[in-house]
Amino acid sequence: MKTVKSAMNSIPSIFNQHFISMTILGGKENVPDIKMNICAVIINKSWSSYRSKMIENLMHCGFSEIISIEADTDNYNLYDFSKKFPFVKVIIPHESTTDGELINIAVSESNSDYVLILRDSINFTNDILTPTLAKNLTENETFCITPRLVGLENFAFPVLFSPSIKKAALKVLSTSVVSDGSANLFPFDNISLFNRKKFINLGGFDYTIRSQYWQNLDFSFRAWLWGERISFSTAFSLSYNTEVPIMETGASQYSNRFYLKNLVPRFYLDHGEIPVSSFFAFWGSSSCGFFEALRRFKEAREWVSQNTYRFKRDALDLVENWGK
Repeated sequence: MKTVKSAMNSIPSIFNQHFISMTILGGKENVPDIKMNICAVIINKSWSSYRSKMIENLMHCGFSEIISIEADTDNYNLYDFSKKFPFVKVIIPHESTTDGELINIAVSESNSDYVLILRDSINFTNDILTPTLAKNLTENETFCITPRLVGLENFAFPVLFSPSIKKAALKVLSTSVVSDGSANLFPFDNISLFNRKKFINLGGFDYTIRSQYWQNLDFSFRAWLWGERISFSTAFSLSYNTEVPIMETGASQYSNRFYLKNLVPRFYLDHGEIPVSSFFAFWGSSSCGFFEALRRFKEAREWVSQNTYRFKRDALDLVENWGK
């Protein structure tokens, strides 16, 4: 068991800049019969009687590592669970954390080439991801692969997203009609297969964005702007064993941060920057006072400046040439 303390900062400039106080149990033994260089990560919101069965299915799939992250820190069955499955690394945060922070922790604790993000609400059987399928999914080293997702009784819902501009504002379009290899703006519910090295190079999820939707959209949009790709796979299919979660997409201070980091920057020749002239447009739509809007604008402008040569395009180019 080990404990890690926390530290705070503004917009993160490096991966996992925000250190979370947490306890780590187990993970000292190797997973039996490893068949693929992929770490399986389960984000657990509550204790489930099906958890042991899910771990056994993951083990039989042949994952190189299994990490179980507990969003509920009051679960007293974890020590017994850790003894039963000593090859599972159990991570218990000691403070309130966003889903993105939990995924950042899992990625930093993993040593595998790829990280598969799952939830305890997913029905994962031992034949869903075979070594052959895993090889096909990872052979192009794509940053992120999103699976087909269905609800209870094979209920279809939108899992493929694309960006659009309407009246100078971003509009996210969605559909449940999918085809293999399609470009996807972001993974629904964060469920996805990540290339670990690229995940770290992109800086991971921004812990200062507390909304799951805007945090997910911020990281994914950044990946697209910085030259990476998110692809949809029809061969990789998962189903929920509970109701499909609803995305909370309402505007807030977090959507303002997404706007400043992703929609305001312009790409010039070989770099991205936020034009000073864009401040007043931001202020007018931010619902902030002048000085608060100016502080947020300056902070975002400095962050973009730090990453200026990582931009390969801007939001307008992404929309106009979507999927290319």
